[in-house]
Amino acid sequence: MRFLLDDEQRAFAHSLDALLTAADTPSVVRSWSAGDHTAGLALWSRIADAGVFALAVPEAYEGVGPLPVELAVAFLELGRHAVPGPLVETVAATALLTEPGLAKRFLPGLASGETIATVAALDGPYGSYALDGDAATIHLTIESGEDGGEGGAGGELRLAQGQGHGPVRTSIDPARRLTRPKPGGELLAAGPEFAATAAHALTWARLATAAQALGVGLTLLDRTVAYVKQRSQFGVPIGSFQAVKHRLADAKIALEFARPLLFGAALTMDPADVAAAKVTACEAAYTTARTALQLHGAIGYTAEYDLSLWLTKARALRTAWGTPGECRELVLE
Repeated sequence: MRFLLDDEQRAFAHSLDALLTAADTPSVVRSWSAGDHTAGLALWSRIADAGVFALAVPEAYEGVGPLPVELAVAFLELGRHAVPGPLVETVAATALLTEPGLAKRFLPGLASGETIATVAALDGPYGSYALDGDAATIHLTIESGEDGGEGGAGGELRLAQGQGHGPVRTSIDPARRLTRPKPGGELLAAGPEFAATAAHALTWARLATAAQALGVGLTLLDRTVAYVKQRSQFGVPIGSFQAVKHRLADAKIALEFARPLLFGAALTMDPADVAAAKVTACEAAYTTARTALQLHGAIGYTAEYDLSLWLTKARALRTAWGTPGECRELVLE
């Protein structure tokens, strides 16, 4: 089977690349990390105008989807440019809000970019913190329901009130700002039927995370290749050293191996296929980050150097929406 993008999909990727290149995303990321969302929200609006969030929303609710392959194309570009914000969480929210009444209420705003969603849970694979809760306009919380509460065995989905509580924290990636979700709020869905919806949303979130991680890894590789051509030792570029070539070749092979898994998973949307794509893409990006850091030397450790924006994101995405162990376990099952 051939996993090649068609002309329209490639044109979509090129248009996103041009949009994000012109946006100077490193400066946007640094402002976002400092709590200034002005530039980031302006970029969010342009990304929405390009149709990225509409890819996960059905046509009946002002979207153009669901189109998982095109979504993977888009998130690969978002990762290549290290775009900040609850991108994956907004995609997950579109999959959580599929009940007709909820879809009519929320999905048009998510598709247009007027609404920014974040998702958190007190337990389970979603994580106990809400990502970028200080920027999101709707805050969804998921509870497992295993304690015999209102949701029963299937759990429950609630619309939390406010932007969370407690101080804003950051993960290893400063652009990933975390808040504790407020308990309670409006009950949106509950019961055994919601369990299937939550599992579906997790699959979409893992697909978007895998694509984002692959994009991060590709940029790390590109920047490192450019750097080793410029840095010299013993009068020659370090890129001419055999050991350096081997490290870069290993990173390239890992990333290219992840690419067909990603698009194959987008075609099937089988949870095991998506889990395999996520663990492969995230591990490839993490391996590439380690190579990039070593080959850049001391400058790679400095927060002022743009490489750090991708290094930290590769590490954070590795465990987002499912650790490598959790994804491998699903594949083995």
